[in-house]
Amino acid sequence: MEIGIAFIVLAGFVLVNIIYYFFLARVGFYKSSLNNTSQDAVSVIVCSKNEQENLKTLVPLLLQQTHPNFEIILINDASIDDTLEVIEHFQDLDARVKKVDVVNNESFWGNKKYALTLGIKKAINENLIFIDADCKPASNNWLKAMASGFTNHKSIVLGYGGYEKKKYSILNALIRYETGITAIQYMSYALHGNPYMGVGRNLAYTSKQFYDVSGFIDHMKVLGGDDDLFVNQAATKDNTSVIIEPDAFTVSTPKNTWTKWWTQKRRHINTASYYKGKHKFLLGLYFFSQIGFFIASIVGFIFGINWLYILGLVILRYTIVWLVVGKGLSRFRESDIIPFIPFLEILLVFTQLGLFFTNAGKPPKRWK
Repeated sequence: MEIGIAFIVLAGFVLVNIIYYFFLARVGFYKSSLNNTSQDAVSVIVCSKNEQENLKTLVPLLLQQTHPNFEIILINDASIDDTLEVIEHFQDLDARVKKVDVVNNESFWGNKKYALTLGIKKAINENLIFIDADCKPASNNWLKAMASGFTNHKSIVLGYGGYEKKKYSILNALIRYETGITAIQYMSYALHGNPYMGVGRNLAYTSKQFYDVSGFIDHMKVLGGDDDLFVNQAATKDNTSVIIEPDAFTVSTPKNTWTKWWTQKRRHINTASYYKGKHKFLLGLYFFSQIGFFIASIVGFIFGINWLYILGLVILRYTIVWLVVGKGLSRFRESDIIPFIPFLEILLVFTQLGLFFTNAGKPPKRWK
């Protein structure tokens, strides 16, 4: 291979990477201010399947929220543990807690979207805010902060859902890096007027928006996607807002084994093929440019005579990555993993490649 070709190919991938990272810089350098004056009532919706212990932690934290007017819809999605009994206990303690008990039927067996639809129908308020049962609000102002994203024109609010830190764990660092880089992507896209996904751990939209697109009907049979596929279908540059304030974060307990995390990510990645064509193209090009950069760098160092030019391109690319991704991770309070960005990026990219090939052979069938 000629040195000139190797350098040109690598330079092409680096250029594409740099363009993407300048695009993704929007989150790290975004200046926002919360409008905490909204007094509009909201409904918090929690879908729970075998979550008896997590609900005992979450519900008291929700009841302590400073928002002046809210209800909590707790959905028992055909649990086989004592989730229903825990929900009924909180319902007896506080009138703001409402119960939805889902019994599986043949058409929607094990489908989270069916359970969520019943919860949405139960809500009495227009503004709906979603959090998972295994999450915790980062502050007592979480509900107020997320609700501030609703305005006369904004019917979808995207928030950040992070994970707890665990020292000396490569898996934990990878989970938090993947969560951070995903948020940097979907929030930057939204801030540029091209929203494509959100996460159910911290997401809000109006019931009118839900019914305007006929809910989840277009992807009811797809495992997962109650968050990202809904946003991909319903979100526009005009109706979507982003809340990046620390008070608006949620925190979840991450998977503690590679097997459990792999199973979880297989469910998540399964929905990407249903995104709109333009989003699949842009996200695919970004992923391809990352793979291409790694391969072209290796080939360039092996076959290149003047390796200093190759090294210069690699350093340029990683300087920009560290600046952009590091700024975004700092925004999400994930500064401790910034020094390990190159290692975590390589690990994540090739893990995603493995997930793609695994799902191509046998996609998952149940959400939980």
